[in-house]
Amino acid sequence: MLNIASLVIGVVALILAVFAFIPLLGWANWVIVPIAVIGLALGAISDKTAGRNLNIVVIVIGVVRLMLGGGIF
Repeated sequence: MLNIASLVIGVVALILAVFAFIPLLGWANWVIVPIAVIGLALGAISDKTAGRNLNIVVIVIGVVRLMLGGGIF
């Protein structure tokens, strides 16, 4: 059950991360990364690894986007 919750959080965060790639919306990653960290925590508690892995990917995408935009853009 926790894996399903982690997957749902990860998919929502991934969809939001896609929109955060639009110029001047990079600040949204400051919200998306903590949401993915919550999903990562749920995935870490779960027996399966799919939710955990998805949230790790979303976190990496969000952090890389923040680094490319200087943290704001």
